[in-house]
Amino acid sequence: MNILQTITEEFQLTPTHASNIVALIDEGNTIPFIARYRKEMTGSCDDQVLRELFDRLTYLRNLEKRKEEVANSITEQGKMTDEIRDALAKAVTLTEVEDIYRPYKQKRKTRASVAIAKGLQPLADAILAQDKTLDVRAEAEKYITEEVKSVDEALAGAQDIIAEIISDDAPTRKKLRNFFFKHGEIVSSYAKGKEAEDEAKTYGMYADYNEPVSEIKSHRVLALNRGEKEEFLKVSIVVDGEFAKRITAASFLKDGGESTKIVKTAAEDGYDRLIAPSVEREVRAQLFEEASEQAIKMFEVNLKPLLMQPPVKDKITMGWDPAFRTGCKICVVDGTGKVLDKTVVFPTPPQNKTEEAKIVLKKLIQKYAVEVISCGNGTASKESEIFIAELIKEIKTETGREVGYVIVNEAGASVYSASALGAEEFPDYDVTARSAVSIARRLQDPLAELIKIDPKSIGVGQYQHDMNEKRLDSALSGVLEDCVNSVGVDLNTASVSLLKYVAGLNSTVAKNIVAYREENGRFKSRKQLLKVPKLGEKAYTQCAGFLRIDGGENIFDNTAVHPESYAKAEKLLALFSYTREDVKARRIADLREKIKSYGEEKAAKETELDKATLLDIVTELMKPGRDIRDALPAPMLRKDIMGIEDLKVGMEITGTVRNVVDFGAFIDIGVHQDGLVHISEITDRYIKHPSEVLKVGQIVQVRIKEVDIKKNRIGLTMKKSAK
Repeated sequence: MNILQTITEEFQLTPTHASNIVALIDEGNTIPFIARYRKEMTGSCDDQVLRELFDRLTYLRNLEKRKEEVANSITEQGKMTDEIRDALAKAVTLTEVEDIYRPYKQKRKTRASVAIAKGLQPLADAILAQDKTLDVRAEAEKYITEEVKSVDEALAGAQDIIAEIISDDAPTRKKLRNFFFKHGEIVSSYAKGKEAEDEAKTYGMYADYNEPVSEIKSHRVLALNRGEKEEFLKVSIVVDGEFAKRITAASFLKDGGESTKIVKTAAEDGYDRLIAPSVEREVRAQLFEEASEQAIKMFEVNLKPLLMQPPVKDKITMGWDPAFRTGCKICVVDGTGKVLDKTVVFPTPPQNKTEEAKIVLKKLIQKYAVEVISCGNGTASKESEIFIAELIKEIKTETGREVGYVIVNEAGASVYSASALGAEEFPDYDVTARSAVSIARRLQDPLAELIKIDPKSIGVGQYQHDMNEKRLDSALSGVLEDCVNSVGVDLNTASVSLLKYVAGLNSTVAKNIVAYREENGRFKSRKQLLKVPKLGEKAYTQCAGFLRIDGGENIFDNTAVHPESYAKAEKLLALFSYTREDVKARRIADLREKIKSYGEEKAAKETELDKATLLDIVTELMKPGRDIRDALPAPMLRKDIMGIEDLKVGMEITGTVRNVVDFGAFIDIGVHQDGLVHISEITDRYIKHPSEVLKVGQIVQVRIKEVDIKKNRIGLTMKKSAK
């Protein structure tokens, strides 16, 4: 297999761009660095495409390595043929390679291996040849020994050998796998004795369930697997057994009289005993793998916009961690996230000390000029929200001060609070107080705060705890890395948690950067990074463009312009009579127009830049220190509240997308319980997946379609044609 050609065709790249990307990866360049600073070499592939290409490249290389291992093993056994060599060359999946290798693998003790040990292989071969002139019983008599007592025993052993030969046949297994996928039906029912258990109700829809394998959706595969794993469900794949047996025997049967009957019986036995259970496992494993990949992809799709939500900058924020019995934990932080004060109030049941809580909180809001309250959406958030809405109304009436509030997703806040990192940041705070700080900060800068939490605990996935942990961690680390590097990191304020995701850095080097900063004071130049222990030239090349220095010696250090392009950026400025001071003072507003008039191609040539890099540099110079998240819609600040009982069918409401799943999206409409907009209700046009239209954090207009107060369910529609 020509891997480079395969990559070129699958990703629709030019041969040059494909070759460049593979070379850049092999040289140890990071995906963010390649995506941003090597556009001319990649045809401007974005980070997502590059990561998919990297995964595919890894798979294809592993495939070739496995082919080589299999070929070597078969050759060492003296069984390699041109047919096997050709089959290996044509194999395009690891499953196909393993099918080819199956007959040559060292097996544990089987009925066939026992028969072979008794010397019955020649008899099996003679029967499998199906010569019409063969007297089967007479031939079998030749194999009667002390170990083989009778003709029937000899024939039974030969039949076991034939059954295993057929079972190990790669083309037959491939046909049967395809048959299971195209015509199989996945069925489930309650496991025996589990019907009455309360937990089993979770899987109620799968208690008597069947669906074609070819049509089953990823989330249902994962639900069935979990139900089976928890021993509440019994799951299997059902096919037409007689038809499957005909497929199994088809390639082996000849018109050989008595011997053909034995081969047919062996094929049927091989299907029932060896092939069907094995192929069913393989098909279910593939369904799970594909469903897992889809779930991981959805996790990535949801995680990125959650991390990239616009920060609510420079606002003094009150973090509110709601609770019942133990009280609501309150922390006030300044615009930079520094903790100013903390307390505990008890406005929720069973204490209901609302008046005392109002007095305490009004004083805090007045003392620190709190502008916004960030309230977690967990236990007691509904009761807290009712209280907060009443509190801010009273404050406006009494003082005229406007205070808004936001309900934030607090998933993972408790994980952070109990973590070593939380203890390190706030050693004198208890777990609940740390959680309130996290809730406040995740409104001020979602990326900087959420980066401290294991992505699996952030709560925007489905069945993430059932995934292959290594694969999930790899995918989510990629999302974190892309987000951190696309935003950029302030070198003088960033935590180790942020720095370790910068291209080219790791935890050790990130800690060294912070230690260097604490010992030597603020970084004044990117070049100082080379003085940080274990940060060499290669790491510097990868990371420098993603690290920002506000107020440093060189204005370029506060942009995404890479140090390798500083001289060329100077040349560009000089070409249009500008200086670094002009950049600093924002006196280059017409630079883009000047370049357009001059000619982009001509300007690129004269500054020794490619056109893509030229335009990137211009964007950065126009607004040093810019935050790409500022262009996104800010979170909604609320001033009032509704309950589910206030909702009426047909009512139009503005909401925020909380989670996108395969079958729809959950929308926060301010009534504590998220509403579901099913995929069929998202738009009037056909879409394959909700993520084509919606993403986490997006502000949307929805209409109430149905309300079930008893079940606490809200159905929504976004269709313009909905009545």
